[in-house]
Amino acid sequence: MGEKAFKTMQGAGASNIVIGVVLLVVGVAAGVITIVHGARLLINKNEITF
Repeated sequence: MGEKAFKTMQGAGASNIVIGVVLLVVGVAAGVITIVHGARLLINKNEITF
């Protein structure tokens, strides 16, 4: 009985780690993209008219 609970908790822990790593990678990628686009806007700020 205890072994089944241990296996269930182990699977849940592994999936939580995988989800955390994926979210970390997505967050870093979004941050890099935001910084790159912001830098492009600053470089071309003289050409932007409203």
